[in-house]
Amino acid sequence: MENGKVLHVAVFPWLAVGHLVPFMRISKYLAQKGHRVSFISTCRNISRLPKIPPNLSSLINLVSLPLPKVDGLPDRAESSADVPHNKQQLLKRAFDLLDSPLATFLEASRPDWIIYDYTSHWLPRLAAKFGVSRAYFSLFTAACLSFIGPPEVLIDADPRSTAEDFSVVPKWIPFPSNVVYRVHEISKNVDGSSGNESGTSDGIRFGIAAAESDVVAIRTSAEFEPEWLNLLAELYRKPLHPIGFLPPVMEDEEEENDARWVYIEEWLEKRRVNSVVYVALGTEATLSPQELNELALGLEQSGLPFFWVLRNALAQNELPAGFEERVRDSGIVHVGWVPQVKILSHDSVGGFLTHCGWNSVVEGLGFGRVLVLLPVLNDQGLNARLLQGKKLGVEINRDERDGSFTRESVAESVRLAMVYEAGESLRDRAKEMKGLFGDKDRNDRLVDGFIRFLEENRLSNE
Repeated sequence: MENGKVLHVAVFPWLAVGHLVPFMRISKYLAQKGHRVSFISTCRNISRLPKIPPNLSSLINLVSLPLPKVDGLPDRAESSADVPHNKQQLLKRAFDLLDSPLATFLEASRPDWIIYDYTSHWLPRLAAKFGVSRAYFSLFTAACLSFIGPPEVLIDADPRSTAEDFSVVPKWIPFPSNVVYRVHEISKNVDGSSGNESGTSDGIRFGIAAAESDVVAIRTSAEFEPEWLNLLAELYRKPLHPIGFLPPVMEDEEEENDARWVYIEEWLEKRRVNSVVYVALGTEATLSPQELNELALGLEQSGLPFFWVLRNALAQNELPAGFEERVRDSGIVHVGWVPQVKILSHDSVGGFLTHCGWNSVVEGLGFGRVLVLLPVLNDQGLNARLLQGKKLGVEINRDERDGSFTRESVAESVRLAMVYEAGESLRDRAKEMKGLFGDKDRNDRLVDGFIRFLEENRLSNE
């Protein structure tokens, strides 16, 4: 690339592993096109990033900013995975205090663009002050963003204030839709139990992120949710670029001999094709002891082989007495990190019981795995409704108000998704999605279109 056309792009994600990784993926795409990238985050989060390939390392500069101290936020907590749900707003308050060091960086570096996340409500005006073009990169589906609402409603006065308000289709959605929250999914966010210690509601963050951007990029495609993208374009009234799904990639080759993968692969190799249910609920979702108990007994009752990943030993200690001994011939409970992409890619895995975080959904459908849906927090409930509406999975039946579920509902949902004849169409649909979610060339073309927009529409001139 001729030097005069090289962009300098700053990239600034929210402090969550599920945001850091896709933002790094975009950074790598930019570097592959010859552009310079400054990837900005806090010190511990920078250390969590996957390795940058040697051929791109000279083009991606990692910029570490110390996270300011905030009363009530645990020491060394720099990611949403480091704090419980009721401390998330304190993490956002600390994040907001990064405005000053980021201003110093922007003033000194003057990048052409900054790609930012929904949380950075203060960033667009800061970037404009220094003549930096602004790209809002959303990791939420167009359906989710449409449900959240148009910027003017979010910024001025969202009429929704109760959990029940969020359990109905909002007036700005003009077509029939099942994409709504269950009361239990949203109540923790509106009943004051988690407070708003950051001083800025998530609604306002979403509204300003969209309203004050020059372009919005979304991790989706027009083939997957055309009606929602068309609606979102009307609600946002600015350039909108679906950039595809950033499909999963295998971990670095040097991890092939990792002891964890060796024993996992050995176990999977002994199972029939498409017979195993992979169970993982992400880095933030936490189940109560009662929910863990019912999930465990439901998996046992299903009679199907399963590989269940638990985040920590505390959760393992809350499993039903004798559970692991009883299922030792058919199931594994693993505590800690696993190479999820490798597991989902294995031929023995047929289904994925997931919390419906969008990263996990993309990885599951990228390998054509039918989904069993158990949403817990954030956008996960909306994702579950979208996926069930598109016949890509089975949602575990739960009490509408308290979210409780039974072992019977777990077992029935798993068997419907995995083995019952009535679920065959779901399995077929999920396999079809591999060509949409998992096709690298198909998705790369969408990213290329977004990068061309950045190249052709920057505010600054070199």
